[in-house]
Parts: sequence; structure tokens; C-alpha cells
Amino acid sequence: MKEYDVIVIGTGASGTPAAYKCNGAGMRVAVIDSHPYGGTCAVRGCDPKKVLFGFSEFMDLYGRLKGKGISGDNIKISWNELMKFKKSFTGPVPDERDKGFREAGIDTYHGRAHFISKDAMEINGIEVKSKYFMIGAGAKPSRLEITGEEHVKISDDFLEMEDLPDKLVFLGGGYISFEFAGIAKRAGSDVSIIHRSQDVLKKFDRDLTIWLFASMEEAGIRILTNTPPSSIEKIGSKFIIHTKGEKDLKIEADMIIHGAGREPDIRDMGLETAGVEYDKKGIAVNEYLQSVSNPLVYAAGDCSATKGYPLTPIAYMEGKIAADNIINGNKTRPDYTGMPNVAYTIPPVAFVGLTEEQARAKGLKFKVNMEETSGWYSSKRIGEKRSGYKIIIEEGTERIIGAHLFGNYSEEVINIFAVAIRNNIKAGALKGAIYTYPTKASDIADMLLSIT
Repeated sequence: MKEYDVIVIGTGASGTPAAYKCNGAGMRVAVIDSHPYGGTCAVRGCDPKKVLFGFSEFMDLYGRLKGKGISGDNIKISWNELMKFKKSFTGPVPDERDKGFREAGIDTYHGRAHFISKDAMEINGIEVKSKYFMIGAGAKPSRLEITGEEHVKISDDFLEMEDLPDKLVFLGGGYISFEFAGIAKRAGSDVSIIHRSQDVLKKFDRDLTIWLFASMEEAGIRILTNTPPSSIEKIGSKFIIHTKGEKDLKIEADMIIHGAGREPDIRDMGLETAGVEYDKKGIAVNEYLQSVSNPLVYAAGDCSATKGYPLTPIAYMEGKIAADNIINGNKTRPDYTGMPNVAYTIPPVAFVGLTEEQARAKGLKFKVNMEETSGWYSSKRIGEKRSGYKIIIEEGTERIIGAHLFGNYSEEVINIFAVAIRNNIKAGALKGAIYTYPTKASDIADMLLSIT
């Protein structure tokens, strides 16, 4: 049985920095992953998705500017060529990540890791022992618990398919469905989203999701809320989704994509054997990201039950902190202040901080600056039909406690509000800053116009 100082499970946004940090401190380190090395973001998530989003964004801009100096109807996305371009980013990652580890002196294992005791694991028949473990195993699609769910594809499949189906249906009203629906529609598919309840993109401000909802329907994407899927049947090459709720429907599709949420990818890891407590939110950890029940185990990213959102920057931060605490003892705590969040819909919707409901629940006194901005120069010059913002400012302190943006470049501008919230920069100071003009960021001063 080979022995290590630290074994890291997962080679993504949390596992990779943790492995390198521990290795740099002189520890004997091994990494284990059952997926191609690189993690969700780099191989089958954020990065490939953003490549596809860029092309869809271009198609949308072309459509908005037709008749304003642009003409012609022959422009279209070649899905096959787009996939080849996408693979130029994702294809090299696994081998490069593996090579990087080995060149640094980190042992690499490929396979599913299972605890066989509190301080040992088994991978493909190989047993390894360690003083510490850092679990950064990420997340996987949740079970739908409906008849015929074996016919449903997942986001990984969408990002790898060589040909785009004529008719796509997304199950669930979360990020995956809303982001990929916009991409598929601009690439030429007939697209529908089916969601079991009324609320979609639940973390986002309701007023902004109403604007997004309208924008997507105007683009020809059908969104059915209060429509829980009950079963799926395959008839020839087609699939029929049966729904229940306000209406019992039969919806035909060439492909069905799972967009109904994700869960920590840890259930078959033998955590019970290692005495590691966990629930549906992930591994239970203390303020130092250490397991509350097995002090040898730390966890970071999507598989840990922390206050952090399941986002790449949060996983990266947690992975480094977990490693620091393994090396130096429990001294460092993660700071989750000002976590910006973006859905790469078309156009994007972004937020940081609190919603009105959350601020009210905390008993805060606040004022709201909100406006639909499609008439503003920054939107009109690119033919944007819908855009807007909502800024929540605490009364008395002028602290920005929530910022919610909808429209092109929201994913960039939200970072300025995130810096303001994280560093307690007052609304007046943000309003008084000098911005390049004309840019989307220069709209910030107008968003805070009521601040003296």
C-alpha cells in the first residue's frame, strides 16, 4: 500500500490548486479522478459553454442589427465546425493536466476512488493510504425519478454532440436549460424548456427573470412552467415527454437534455466507511473546510456543504484554503462576501449580493433603484430590445447590498459591483468614479443617480 501525505480526489477547480499547493509545501501528493483530468469547468462546463455562447451571441447581434446597416439572410452556425473549434480548447486539457501533475512530482490515478477505512482508499484494485484527503469531486446531474429517464442526455452529451437535433427539449428551469436553450435556438433547433414549478433560475431576482423570460420567448423558445414531466417514452427515433400539472401534455423531441439540477458526486465514494458525514448538499465541513466527523478529510467546491455558490471561482478559493489548512493547521476561513453569479443566457443575467426578499428577511432598511434600459444609448446602439437593472442600497450606510443586471455585458459589469460589495465601497464612491465612455460600465453612474 503506497502512502501519501495528501490524496486529492478531483482534478478540477478545487482539486488542482490544492494538489499543487500541498506539493509545493513538500508533501507527497496524489490525485485521483474518474473523469478526464481537468474538471467540469475546463472540459465539460464553463469553458466550452462560453465558446458556444460567443457564437450564439454573434448570431443574436446580427439579428438585432439587420435593417440598421446589416442585410442578408444566409448567415448560420455550422454546428459540426463549431464543435471542432470547441474541442481545440477542451481536447488538450486532460493530457496537459495529467502531464503537469506528473512533471511536478504528483502521482496520478485514473478511476473511481472508494474509502476502505478512515485513512485509506482503493482505486481500480490499488490501495493507497494518506495522512489527509482533500475531496473536490464536483457535482453530477440529480436523478429525475421518472419513468424513462434513461432516455435523457446530460450537459456533457450536449457539449459533445456532432450534429444538432431538429427538436430539443430541456427538463428543468436552471442554468443549463436556459443557457443551452439560447445556444441551440441560435444554431437552428426548435427549443422548449419544461419546468415543474413557476419559478425559474431561483437564485436570480424575479423582476429580471421576467424580462429574461420575455426575451427568450420573443426569440422563439417555448417555456412551460408548472409542467412537471411524469414519464418519457421512445417511439422509433423520437421521444415523447408526458407531463402533468396545469395541463397533461405530450411533447415530442429528438433529444431531451437534463437541466433539472445537480448534486454532489460523492454517494458511491464510501464516505460512510471513512466516517464522513454528508447530506444532499454535500460533505459537512467546519469553518476551515474540514470534515466535522473525520479530521483527516477536507472538502471544497461543489461537493462541500458550504455557503459558497457552486461556481468555479468559489471552488478555486476553497481548494487553496483547504490546502493551506492541511499544510499549516486550521487558520484560514473562506470569505464569501460579494460572490458574483451569471447565467449566460442571451442576453445574460447577473447578480451579486442580496435580493429584495433576502434583504427584507434580514430586517434591513433599503431603497431600490430599478429601471428598464432598452432606451439607453448602451442598449440602443446594439439593437437590444430588453435590458435593465435593480440596485439595492442600504439606508443610512449607502452600502450596496445587492446588484442585479440584465442585458449584454452584464457578466462583465457585475464584477464592479462585486468588488464594491466585497470591499465595502459605498454607492456614492462608485457613482463618483470616472469610467471610460461610452461603455456599459459607464451606466453605473446613472444606476446610482439618486445617491448624493
